[in-house]
This record gives sequence, structure tokens and C-alpha cells, in this order.
Amino acid sequence: MNSAKIVRNIGELVTYNSDSESMKVYHNVEMVFADGAIREIGKDLYSPELEVVNANGALVTPGFVDAHTHPVFNETRELEYEMRIMGKSYMEIAAAGGGIRSSVRSLRSANYKELKGKVKQRFDDFFRYGTTTIEAKSGYGLSTESELMSLRLLKELDDEHPLDIRRTFLGAHEYPDEYRENHDAYIDLIIEEMLPTVVREGLAEFCDVFCEEGVFSVRESRRVLEAAKFLGLGLRMHAEEFKPIGGVQLAVKLGAISADHLTAITAEGIEALMAGNVIPILLPATTFFLGSDHYAPGRKMWDRGLPVAIATDFNPGSSMTQSMPLVITIACLKLKLSPLEALQAATYNAARSLALESAAGSLEPDKQADFVIWKFDRYQGIPYYLGTPSVREVWKKGEKVWLDAKPSPI
Repeated sequence: MNSAKIVRNIGELVTYNSDSESMKVYHNVEMVFADGAIREIGKDLYSPELEVVNANGALVTPGFVDAHTHPVFNETRELEYEMRIMGKSYMEIAAAGGGIRSSVRSLRSANYKELKGKVKQRFDDFFRYGTTTIEAKSGYGLSTESELMSLRLLKELDDEHPLDIRRTFLGAHEYPDEYRENHDAYIDLIIEEMLPTVVREGLAEFCDVFCEEGVFSVRESRRVLEAAKFLGLGLRMHAEEFKPIGGVQLAVKLGAISADHLTAITAEGIEALMAGNVIPILLPATTFFLGSDHYAPGRKMWDRGLPVAIATDFNPGSSMTQSMPLVITIACLKLKLSPLEALQAATYNAARSLALESAAGSLEPDKQADFVIWKFDRYQGIPYYLGTPSVREVWKKGEKVWLDAKPSPI
């Protein structure tokens, strides 16, 4: 149990407020937390028995919830990045044997201890950007052995690391080389071998599928997701990233908690999301990293009342970033969200997409004391200070997990 502490001298405290169902900016408030949870937010809360955390006039926000990441990979793919710059498309690189399948070949040959060390370092690095909770997918194994290894690694780190990790089984990320010409046999492997073991060992909370032309068709995606749902897993979907093939409609029909990417979503797809209860998770850093100018219609979705979330899509091929501040900047510039909207999308709405909104995603009494102290005093600074190390301190469940070595104000 940690001693009761109070954050004093806060410039602004900005968070989603469940009572008003909106983001609120608080001035001249203090925040008391103890035993990993927030106790009270208000004015004149100081008492001598409280240990003081001095914000020195800085901004305080909830820790980010990064609701779409692929952190279990072995090698990076800088050469493919150069290929894209020279004119090759993501799908052309994949068709030539690069892309996801190249990461699969690398991961299958990885040493477990070395791989775990790499993933742990990535988890450490999430804190430096203000992220305190992530969703983490498998998907670079694409064999029973390697997929289970990836999820077991994530489960071990979830037990050992202060970062909160929600695990997603993504065996349907791509077809491995040995099943390129026999899709149904690979889906049978997922349904008959992988999924039952994942559920039996409690390795994941969700199942995801890359539903896209040239990857998993709507029919193929349905087979995997219906099996996962029958076994009790929550459903997530990569949908409409490159072409609108009906992934959104499938997500709604099966009751998926999220549909992610959505850069190619149509007006009909947005209407389907409106009719269902599916949270759109937009990944603008991926669009930026791939050199595209076609972003998901975030402004239109938000104006229709959809609970838009944003995430990094951290992965070695199409979004090599763990920076939620960068994602917020791109969301403001390209998705046309306001800074407060983008902050809500990166915290409370993202927590909803992981069914964690009762514990994370906002600063409210009885929720986890997951918060960030920034190097500036206004929330607009998060998207404004582009590419600048702007996080001063990160606290996770009431414990300091990150302190900038040079925490001077910007």
C-alpha cells in the first residue's frame, strides 16, 4: 500500500467527467490519491499527513490508453520504409513477400528470452509518451506454437510490468506462407487448435481479424470471429483500411466492441456504426506513415455522435511509433478533431473500447491513479509541441513510473 499523496499547484487538470459526459478543464484544483486510486479532486484539500507531489503549475491529464498496438515483433522493417518512399505500396510490398509475413518469419526464429527483453523495453518506452494502458495483439506468429508463445509472453509481462495490458489474439492477421493457397485449412487451424488453447489458458480477452481485400474476406473473417465469440472472447476488427468490403457491417452484426482503421469507410459504413454499438478506433499515424493523404473521416464520425477513439497502431511495418502525443497532433490536423476531442479519444473513449472505462481513461474518484504531469500548463500544448519530449512525469496506480531526466519546462 502506498501512502496518501496530493498533487498540488496544478496549472490545468483536464479529464473526461462522467457526470457531464464531456471533457472538463479544471483550474485551481488538487488531487488526492492513495493505494493506487484517486480519492478526491477539488480545492483546498491539503492536510499535513499528505505527501505532496508538486506539479509546479503544469498540466495534468489522465494517462493515455493506446487501444491498438502490435508490440510482439522481433526485427524492424526499415528497408520496406525506404521501398515505400521509392514508390512501392503497402500491398505491393506484402505481395512480394514483405510486410506481415516478413515479421512472421523473423518472429518464428526468435529466441524467447531475447524477444521478451525487446517487448519489455517497448513497454518501458510507452511510459515516456504518457501511455499507461495498452491493448497488445499477437499476430506475427501465424502458427499455433508462435501465436501461443506471443500471448504467453504478453501474459508474463502483464504480471511483471506496471503497464496495464489487454491481450488480443490476432492469428488472423495474414495467411502464412505455408497456407497461401489453402485459406480454409488455416482457418480450420485457428478455430480447432489456436482459439481453444487461447481460451483454455486465459491468454487473451479479445480476438481480432484483418478483414481486407487480399487478406481475410468477410466470409473468412466471419468464420474466425463467430468461433471466438462462441468461446467467450470479445471481438475486434481491422476493417475498411484500404477498401470498403463490408467489414464494418460484419463488426456490427457480430457485436464487436471496436472496428479499427476505417480510412476507407463509406457513408453506409458510418450509418452501420451508428446503428450498432461499435467503437471506431482511428489510426492516423498509420495513414501518415504510409504516405497517404486519405484519412479516416474522424470529424464526420464525431459529429454524428460516435465515440471515436485514436491509437498508435504501433507496429514495425506501417506505424513505427509509440507516441500518443504525435497521434493527437495528426488527429487534430488531419481528422479535424479539436485538442479536447482528441484527448478524449486517446483516454476515455479508448478505455471504453477495452471495457476499462470504470478503472482507467479519466481522473475521477475511485479510478486508478494513472496520470501524466506535463512540461507545460495548457492542454493545447499536447498537439502543439510537435515531436518534443513533453512528458515530465507519469504515475501508474499511484506509483511514479517515468520521470524525464531533464524535467525543465518547455
